[in-house]
Amino acid sequence: MDYRFHPLGDNAVIIELGEDINLETHQKVNMVTTLFDEQPFEWMIEYVPAFTTVTVFYDPLKISDFSSYTLPYDYVCGQLKPLLESLKIGEFSSERIVEIPVCYGGELGPDLEYVAEYNGLTPEEVIHIHSSGDYLVYMIGFAPGFPYIGGMSEKIATPRRDSPRLKIPAGSVGIAGKQTGIYPIETPGGWQLIGRTPLKLFRPDDESPSLLKAGDKIRFIPITTEEYEQWKEDDSDKNH
Repeated sequence: MDYRFHPLGDNAVIIELGEDINLETHQKVNMVTTLFDEQPFEWMIEYVPAFTTVTVFYDPLKISDFSSYTLPYDYVCGQLKPLLESLKIGEFSSERIVEIPVCYGGELGPDLEYVAEYNGLTPEEVIHIHSSGDYLVYMIGFAPGFPYIGGMSEKIATPRRDSPRLKIPAGSVGIAGKQTGIYPIETPGGWQLIGRTPLKLFRPDDESPSLLKAGDKIRFIPITTEEYEQWKEDDSDKNH
């Protein structure tokens, strides 16, 4: 597998696995992170996957013997090299499909009408297209649990709002350019909001606080306002 190492400060190495955001590079990133989950190094503090890279943070004090290397960085690269070269595309092909229920339009999706008008479609056509996409989570970032999602149809691509909202409710599903995304927490933002999910994407008390992870496939499932409210009510009862 092709890769390149780059130093980051005095206790991290960036593993560059490609230059373009595409499925093959994503598969490499997913393979490397899966390998680290299954075979963690005692000197590794954490790893951070991105679109084309995986950054490995390490503790130099836990590297007991690097006498044949100039620096801890060289030792870490030396340990990573044989593992990366042994990987073959497709070895870690496990994937998870996560269904995301979405109540489209109305108060929960105030920009659905605009997205439809901008693209010369009806709101129902926008909903159908959005909920029929082949979506893939490339990475988590920006805000806790925020998924960077690929796979939205250009038929419903819409520019960001001229004036961002100061508060976007958690669970809001939006469109910005050729991207779609889900706000996991309340935050400012300029995306066009077309709906909202009752699912909690960020769960700080859980062992894995982010509901979604890189490599997940997403299916958006349209639900009614009644189903949305019932879901929220059931979720509230569980927490009391």
